[in-house]
Amino acid sequence: MCVIFFYANSNPSSDGYKLILASNRDEFFARETRSVAKWANADHVYGGIDLEPGREGGTWLAIGGKNGIFKVGALLNLTGEPKPRDAVGRGMIVADYVTSSDESHNIVNYNKGLIADCTKYSAFNFVSIEIGNASQPAAIKLLSNVPPTLADYEQERCYGFGNSLPEAPFEKVRHGQKHFAQIVEDHGHADVKTLSDQLLQLLKNSNKFWPDAELLKRAPNWGEGLSALNVHIAEHAYGSRTHTVLLLDANNKLHFIEETMAGLDPAGEWRRTHIEKQYTL
Repeated sequence: MCVIFFYANSNPSSDGYKLILASNRDEFFARETRSVAKWANADHVYGGIDLEPGREGGTWLAIGGKNGIFKVGALLNLTGEPKPRDAVGRGMIVADYVTSSDESHNIVNYNKGLIADCTKYSAFNFVSIEIGNASQPAAIKLLSNVPPTLADYEQERCYGFGNSLPEAPFEKVRHGQKHFAQIVEDHGHADVKTLSDQLLQLLKNSNKFWPDAELLKRAPNWGEGLSALNVHIAEHAYGSRTHTVLLLDANNKLHFIEETMAGLDPAGEWRRTHIEKQYTL
């Protein structure tokens, strides 16, 4: 389970942001993962790395900036869908998108190729964002593979997606999107600390948005435990193990802020990483 909220604008005011993004990664606490860092094989890309045996090198969220273009990719599983026989790992979907600057991997062509071959994967939502020249609006797409659909979204709006189809959001996503939109309205021109603190507070909301008919249908056994933005299901050692905030300001300075569990207990130590990168595109 994961959740993502974001706002994109290719031409913000001088004190605004091209990207405001907040996301939780929900996963088993024991799953091996590398915290956010610059990627060794693509030094224009930042993100965490999955180290799970058989899934090494994939990622759930990453951003890359090169040749005048910023690309953001995020992957969310679709809960409660049958798994194809011999399903291919999904983690490289994001990695392949953000690392390549070839025309074949721009947002249009990449999604076109992916949707033609998407049924070999377990069910997913793939969020892709491309921010380039100020004269062109940011491109935003959501590709779901069960059933294969590709939708476009306009910039300068606040969006929220989770582990269901976009037309049937979980209650926590619906409420979280409203809260996120209020944060953007109230603090979207604030300094990085003020804005990021507000976004992290949103991600750490442990209130349960229950009952939820869609979540109950997709996860009948775990539904209530998954109904908070900040998930913690102690008996399964599962929950929101990573909180991420991405901010890209009007001058192409990136702030990648990650708080992630250092061990197996969410009440224990957390590591905080704040990467600052000034891109000159």
